[in-house]
Amino acid sequence: MKLLQTKEAKNAFLIGGMCSVAYLITYLGRNILSAVSPEMIEKGVFDTEFVGTLSSLFFFCYAVGQLLNGIIGDKIRANFMISFGLIFAGACGVGFSYLTGMPEVVSIIYGMMGFFLSMIFAPMVKITAENTTETHAVYCGLGYEFGALLGAPLAGVIAVFLGWKQVLQTGGVALIVAGCLCLTGFAIMRRKGIVRYKQFSANNNVQHKGGIRSLVEHEIVRFTPIAMLTGVVRTTVVFWIPTYLTQYLGFSSETSSGLFTVVTLLISTSAFLAVFLYTKLHNNMHTTIFLGFAVSTAAFVGAYLIGQRWVNITLLVVAIVFEQVASSMLWTRYCPSLRDTGMTSTATGFLDFASYMSAAIASSLFANAVEGIGWGNLILIWAGLMFLGMLVVWPRRR
Repeated sequence: MKLLQTKEAKNAFLIGGMCSVAYLITYLGRNILSAVSPEMIEKGVFDTEFVGTLSSLFFFCYAVGQLLNGIIGDKIRANFMISFGLIFAGACGVGFSYLTGMPEVVSIIYGMMGFFLSMIFAPMVKITAENTTETHAVYCGLGYEFGALLGAPLAGVIAVFLGWKQVLQTGGVALIVAGCLCLTGFAIMRRKGIVRYKQFSANNNVQHKGGIRSLVEHEIVRFTPIAMLTGVVRTTVVFWIPTYLTQYLGFSSETSSGLFTVVTLLISTSAFLAVFLYTKLHNNMHTTIFLGFAVSTAAFVGAYLIGQRWVNITLLVVAIVFEQVASSMLWTRYCPSLRDTGMTSTATGFLDFASYMSAAIASSLFANAVEGIGWGNLILIWAGLMFLGMLVVWPRRR
């Protein structure tokens, strides 16, 4: 392949491939509960409120973990954090499947699973940014964004063929296997000189104030609300799709699981769309993000106005796809650009913390809001969040 003719491109392909597979399995584990929640609710294993509580707890622990592990990721080798995060999260997933009759224990285990999965993303961005060129880092980011988005439909496929307990166990085992493969793969790449650690570090004279000032100069204040707004949709809204299809659009739980697979598979194309639009817009990250928010706002408004369920699903997919365009630019373009600050993992962890903390709060609010204002008005709230994103990233002269 022409793209793999240089040594740098081949190395980036190996690093990006390893990270993409790891992130695919990470998102498989993250979406397992969402995929099986209609069946679990239907069979009385959990009720809707408890599923919402678990979701909020997971996002909260994941958010706090992103903040802590992001900082740690600039001090500890990324391969260890990624590998052991996957292994420990997998153990929690398997344990979860056997302890559903003990709500308090299940809550603790699922929260721990969220924390362990938070050990993966920030070190992954750091290892990619520090061992590839800026152009290759964008394409590596495209790979793990695609892997992340593909995790949800993969969870849906498994849920179609297996019962809820077997689905949870399958996800847990997959995480453990992925962790072992990463531990081996990164060790081999380090011996061959493909991956090196701690190549970039903040200037010791400005390690604290200077480091933070450098991030501020790189617009982290502006990108924080973008991370928060996209986090609500890319995690919380996607999590509730199966329940939305069942309760609002009237599909059976079996049909909802199948549709969830198709919907999330379509959503997974957004990473490619983001890079395509970014290229067509002359590599202008801000304009690409603005366009993503604008189309998402319009599509959510359309879903609010049109109740016909197939049109509604189509508009919902369009809304989430273009929100993901904005999100992709944040994680694949902005975060790797922070390499020279020596704080790539810290900054990525902080932004992910802001993203998932918002999602944790939103998930609980959405679960309660359905009973009070209904799904229709909740869609309008989602549209409002995307409009707010337009205002935050509104193109302006420098």
